[in-house]
Amino acid sequence: MHPIIKTSKKVLCTALEQLPRGHLVAASSLVASLLVILALNPEQPLPQESFEVTTQDIITDTELADSLPDTSLLLAKPSNQTLATAINGLAFSDINSILKPEAAVAAKEAKPVKPAMQELTIKSGDNLSSVFARMGLNDRDIYELFDGNKSAKDLRSIAPGQKFEFLVDTQGKLQELKYYKNNLDSLKFTRNETGFTSQQISLKPEVKRTFREGTINSSLFLAGKQAGLPNTLTMELANIFGYDVDFALDIQKGDQFKVLFEEQYLNNKKIGTGAILTAEFTNAGKTYRAVRYTNKDGVTRYYTPDGKGLNKAFLRTPVDFVRISSAFSLSRLHPVLNTIRAHKGTDYAAAIGTPIRATGDGKVIFAGRQGGYGNLIVIQHGQGYETRYGHMNSFAKGISTGSRVSQGQVIGAVGKTGLASGPHLHYEFHVNGQVRNPVTVQLPQSMGIASNEKDRFNSATQTLVAQLQSSERNSRLALGETKTKSN
Repeated sequence: MHPIIKTSKKVLCTALEQLPRGHLVAASSLVASLLVILALNPEQPLPQESFEVTTQDIITDTELADSLPDTSLLLAKPSNQTLATAINGLAFSDINSILKPEAAVAAKEAKPVKPAMQELTIKSGDNLSSVFARMGLNDRDIYELFDGNKSAKDLRSIAPGQKFEFLVDTQGKLQELKYYKNNLDSLKFTRNETGFTSQQISLKPEVKRTFREGTINSSLFLAGKQAGLPNTLTMELANIFGYDVDFALDIQKGDQFKVLFEEQYLNNKKIGTGAILTAEFTNAGKTYRAVRYTNKDGVTRYYTPDGKGLNKAFLRTPVDFVRISSAFSLSRLHPVLNTIRAHKGTDYAAAIGTPIRATGDGKVIFAGRQGGYGNLIVIQHGQGYETRYGHMNSFAKGISTGSRVSQGQVIGAVGKTGLASGPHLHYEFHVNGQVRNPVTVQLPQSMGIASNEKDRFNSATQTLVAQLQSSERNSRLALGETKTKSN
């Protein structure tokens, strides 16, 4: 190696080791500039003023001047070619080896930060436009999201408390959106080359069975609260046994209840309460029991453990009405025909469009137009019971001849089709082919489990009853251990 190159390299390395961090960066820039100039024209004389300015800048810096050794050899007017060779001999790897890691990282250009998902909670009064505006987006972004994407229609029904997650890039363009309908169901939109794709996401919670029991001292509500039973299940408990126990008049101090119900968990966090699976209620020394069962047709009801129905088989009225406009009568003057004709049902006056509900479980054996009835639905309920709903304005979606319906299900809307002087529902109740007054007829208890489904019922419910009893025993043992320890 040429002596000048060897000496120059040694001098520069020594100087760089002594320079503060800020000066190291400046020195690196200086070397890079000189390399570019010499590489372009190595034979061209180096501009004296440029060299002198650079030298002056370095020498006049107080900290640098104090720290640098004698650099006379470097500035002893070597030829341009010699200087270029010397500088090229000092590779950047030598400089990088001297710079500390922190300085090297700081000298590199910072990498762009990747946009992160931003969460937003729906507030009262929000709509899609206001939600997007809070994220710096506009109606054009909403249009792009909806364009050709049928799933986006779900975004029209947002509600307070629901959550969104937005991923917006550095140019302010929406790249991804997550809409959380509830704790389990969400909708994800992802941008691609042509628009947005959508994905429905449904999480499956862990379902646990929970046992609660209590003794009434003042009211069922307070007893349920003390036992840790959610208010909704306390009300459900009253509804289950409501046909046997009057919870306003029959409740006595000392009455007891036991309940086995479902709770839902996600990531070990409780997210919801399910239905009562089985329960007991003791009133004035008499115990009533109930189990929840879904039959082959998908209808869920509560029954006694031996398969008897707990509720009434029929609702008393099929519609929320203003008044009875025409009662059941076998000798009524027809308001349209102006003749004496038996009125084999009850007319309930109500506004057009008022929902009509099936008064019992059954099968639709007719749904269509029939003479003076106008739009008519006839439901067969089994064991000789049949109900009719006339003058309807329209039928509910999915209701047609052959449809299965459950008690309380909306089957259509009030109208004035057929021979009707005004909007009302004409309701008939038949028993074994004979018409009965629906207001005064003795309604039967809910029909029990059919004989051909008894085995299926027993298989599904006996386990629940056994688990309720087992939970009760375990609760008694735990209570006994607690008392023993406290004594």
